[in-house]
Amino acid sequence: MLSVEHVTKRYGKFTALEDISLTFENGVYGLLAPNGAGKTTLIKMLTTLLFPTEGKILWKGRDILEMDGDYRGLLGYLPQEFGYYKNYSPRKFLRYMAVLQGVERKTAEERIDELLELVSLSEVKDKKMKQFSGGMIQRVGIAQAMLNDPKLLILDEPTAGLDPKERVRFRNLIHNLSHDRIVILSTHIVSDIETIASQIVMIRDHRLYCCDTPAHICALLRGKIFELPEGSVPAEDQLLLSERQSESGTCLRIAAETPPAGAVKADPNLEDTFLYIYRDDRV
Repeated sequence: MLSVEHVTKRYGKFTALEDISLTFENGVYGLLAPNGAGKTTLIKMLTTLLFPTEGKILWKGRDILEMDGDYRGLLGYLPQEFGYYKNYSPRKFLRYMAVLQGVERKTAEERIDELLELVSLSEVKDKKMKQFSGGMIQRVGIAQAMLNDPKLLILDEPTAGLDPKERVRFRNLIHNLSHDRIVILSTHIVSDIETIASQIVMIRDHRLYCCDTPAHICALLRGKIFELPEGSVPAEDQLLLSERQSESGTCLRIAAETPPAGAVKADPNLEDTFLYIYRDDRV
């Protein structure tokens, strides 16, 4: 179990995060907030790349800073952009990373083969990565993060720049990895976590806004989401969330306390809730 207890991070007079308290257990947690809201700051503290100004982060009751290398041995981390050698093959790169992580050679060879199979790269394990797509590189990144069979896997904006097919493959992979470990996935792309995260963590105004299931978060807007036909003009008290194409043309998706004339009631989704919660934010 990973616990964040009243953590604050300041940079001089600027407060990036304030009084954050969270508890993580096995499963997928989606860390969802707009760019600049503090997601990466929290990720860097969880990976010991930054230290809290106030508060503590505990692994099974032990301060992760006092655990030092013992904690990092439990951790797998894929940063938003991870460094790799383009002229290395996946297998050569993973061997190199295994040495850096102190994984025994025989164990590393077995683990590398398993991981390349897991991320569907066995057939290209000896090809140079300069020939790879962005999705394939991200799968190599997942493999390197899993080398030590971590109990805590942290992924920072892992699907940025991936095409839809690669993003679906990535989500399926993360779901399969989450059964016996904590997976924390930081993103501002709602669809990446809506179907796989058991809990959504939202940060607003540098504080914890909520940590709850997608269903409970969406319930915030139950009975308040409507669709209007093309050409409609939302009133001042109606929030325009998005537009979509339907068989009858363009529809306006809005949030309102009472149904507007001519509106069709719709079920709220996580994107609706995200846009509603952060409607006034300028981060």
